[in-house]
Amino acid sequence: MTVKLVSVSSLKKGSYIVMDGAACSVTDIQVSRPGKHGHAKCRITAIGLLDGKKRVEVMPGHDNVETPIIEKKTAQVLSVGGGTANVMDIETYETFDIPIPDDLKEEIGEGKSVLYWVILGEKVMKQVKSGE
Repeated sequence: MTVKLVSVSSLKKGSYIVMDGAACSVTDIQVSRPGKHGHAKCRITAIGLLDGKKRVEVMPGHDNVETPIIEKKTAQVLSVGGGTANVMDIETYETFDIPIPDDLKEEIGEGKSVLYWVILGEKVMKQVKSGE
């Protein structure tokens, strides 16, 4: 798993975080004042990048959390069958099957280049590159 540790207090809206073992994008952060004997608390609201589920977590502001390292890569489509596409990575020439998102089904075709992300070891197709 490719993750790094960052402080909760350094997170901003739009940052990526690992919650419940899933990569998420932070949509809201609320920081409470420190109390007489305690630390400031952060309430983090995030939406999963892969499943779209909303997650909420409360933790001390001085804690560290895991942030996923997202690799953005380009691949060429070799064939399309059903809801998956067989693609070849442009740099490593590795071939693999990747599911096609519903919003890209009309645009995808053999010979097209696609942008895909590797998130926590899982490959996700993000867009079809234009200009070819």
